[in-house]
Amino acid sequence: MEQITLKAIQPKSFHKWLNHSSVVLVSCMSLCAFVIYTCMYGFRKPYTVATFNDLHFLGISYKVCLVIAQVIGYMISKFVGIRFIAGMKPEKRAIYIVVCIGVAWFSLLLFALIPAPYNIICLFVNGLPLGMVFGLVFGFLEGRKTTEIMGAFLAVSFIFASGLAKTIGKWLQLQLHVSDWWMPFAAGAFFVVPLLIAVWILQQAPTPSADDIAHRTERKPMSRQERKAFIQQFGLALMPVVFAYSVFTIVRDFVEDFANELWIETGYQNNAGIFAQTSTIIALVVLAIVGSFFLIKNNFRAFKITHYLIIFGVLLGAISTLLFHFHFISPVWWMLMATTGLYLAYLPFNCMYFERMLSTYKMNANVGFVMYIADAFGYLGTVVVLLIKEFITIDYSWVSFFSFLFYTAAVCGVILIVISLNIHFKLFNYFNKIYVTK
Repeated sequence: MEQITLKAIQPKSFHKWLNHSSVVLVSCMSLCAFVIYTCMYGFRKPYTVATFNDLHFLGISYKVCLVIAQVIGYMISKFVGIRFIAGMKPEKRAIYIVVCIGVAWFSLLLFALIPAPYNIICLFVNGLPLGMVFGLVFGFLEGRKTTEIMGAFLAVSFIFASGLAKTIGKWLQLQLHVSDWWMPFAAGAFFVVPLLIAVWILQQAPTPSADDIAHRTERKPMSRQERKAFIQQFGLALMPVVFAYSVFTIVRDFVEDFANELWIETGYQNNAGIFAQTSTIIALVVLAIVGSFFLIKNNFRAFKITHYLIIFGVLLGAISTLLFHFHFISPVWWMLMATTGLYLAYLPFNCMYFERMLSTYKMNANVGFVMYIADAFGYLGTVVVLLIKEFITIDYSWVSFFSFLFYTAAVCGVILIVISLNIHFKLFNYFNKIYVTK
């Protein structure tokens, strides 16, 4: 029996309209990628605005237990994704996105139905499929001349979506008085329809053109031997980047998961809109900067400038933290500037760093493979820091803890990215000699 896919039931007229011009195609793909990942956050982040007051499990705050459970599931998903996403066939991406989201939503229903502490396992199950969604979505976008534009829309959804998901979760609690247990499942219901529509449209996108391939190299599923050869060739160059990205992931996850506690501490506990307001501003700034990289045609030049952008981002986070502690800026301006800097360092890895790296060295690989290596170790670091933070009894405020994270990201980020840049200068010269010889 012939396999039925989402594309098989699609009207030909719509497919023709979508491919009518590059502007229409890029706009639709960008919007759909943004919507899909925004919706994914609607099944992942709303629970973080719940406090689960006075609840503990094994001596650990119940909310921290939930965060750890979800992050462990997400981390395992990233390790599995190194192989799974690298070998993914394009025609299966759409259906896998829908299945992954469906499993995650069902786990939130079980979270509401199963009593504590047994429902902790539901957040672990929730994280397992959601970790695959990024690689599945980015697979539609990579290897094109306009990948930075579309990737920027996908990447900034991290910022906007987190704020939107938390705002909806907080609104359900403040206005409709939905309990901590049912709120995550109820919030997910807001995202089902737009998710299905966006996945259906994105599945209609054509594969990269011959011109795209000429500029960026062909992206294809990787076999075990190809993955092994890639690591042997670029393993040394990846090490500082993976370490840096791990640090950024740790900081970013704490900012995302415990922003509610920080805003409560700084006097914004009854402001449900603070999450969406700040995240929207940050998203627009980052989108403008990261999206503009598609204008840089030379792959190595874009790759090199990406390193500089990451360094600028972590320094902005540290400087704004310093200004806040000397009372030059308010808590809102601090979080706006520091989080903008954090995302300027973090998001390039998710939409253009590895894209330009593969194009620079003319590798017929795919971004998902390299991205999931970095992601896997990043979330492993998050779990470790969560446990250390919970078990080491130090009297600290959330402001102090966030400040420490931003300073750490700056020191580690600058050192590791400078090392990475020096390695790639040498690698690029080496590959250039090989190409000239050939």
